[in-house]
Amino acid sequence: MTTKSFKIGEADSKSGLAEVSRPVVIGLDAPLFVIAGPCVIESEDICIDIAGRLAEIADKTDLGIIFKASFDKANRSSISSYRGPGLEKGLEILAKVRSQTGLAVMTDVHEPSQAKPVAEVVDCLQVPAFMCRQTDLLCACANTGRAVNVKKGQFVSPDEMKNVVEKVRSCDNDKIMLTERGTFFGYNRLVNDMTAIQTMKKLGCPVVFDATHSTQQPGGLGKSSAGNPEMAPVLAKAAVAAGANGLFIEVHTKPEKAKSDAACIMPIEWLQDLINDCKQISQIVRG
Repeated sequence: MTTKSFKIGEADSKSGLAEVSRPVVIGLDAPLFVIAGPCVIESEDICIDIAGRLAEIADKTDLGIIFKASFDKANRSSISSYRGPGLEKGLEILAKVRSQTGLAVMTDVHEPSQAKPVAEVVDCLQVPAFMCRQTDLLCACANTGRAVNVKKGQFVSPDEMKNVVEKVRSCDNDKIMLTERGTFFGYNRLVNDMTAIQTMKKLGCPVVFDATHSTQQPGGLGKSSAGNPEMAPVLAKAAVAAGANGLFIEVHTKPEKAKSDAACIMPIEWLQDLINDCKQISQIVRG
């Protein structure tokens, strides 16, 4: 079974959401797209600022961009790490990002009970990598009718993601994306197998490549993860050459001050040139 193309950011009468001015078409044969934003919601001002810049980049590059930020990072390394503003405040901020910038919006869901209220505000629900096998969570997200982006666990093979896809499709939801974000290679180390992109595309779903988390060194700083953000553009270009349908890139205006993933988040100033390079690569590969 192959997922048909679907639109992220379209109107929804049940939740009262209007279509955004910059919807994104997702599909195996659709144009390249990007998911970008800060790892976690730090403040309304920061999210609006970053989203506004992403909207400008979307217009300048003529490429679809979906804004992503988490209202809660439930898997931080340390109990003392910043997790986010929480569900209620976080959704309020994401709703403002959507209405003020015209970008479609995505956020993480960690518990089945969060799926319904989140789906009333955002266009796409994301299942974190560490939770990609949680059946109740996958089904709760699928049952909302929203698009679902599932990150492949660092401990899961590309072939095993067929079980994830089957769980979501069993709930009559075929708006599925799968995201590759590296595989554990011993302790505090991730590696990327670019053949995983084609393997997962054979499951009939568009595949996204997470360029920034792929540079992460999980737990490498003891109470937080280390990373090599300068390698994100290299990996992004390689992934597009390998056939990725989309890119996931966490960006920030002040990466060194980011409250989550500061060691691997990419400066937003790099994004426009990277998108232009990746568009050219995509056109060559698909041409």
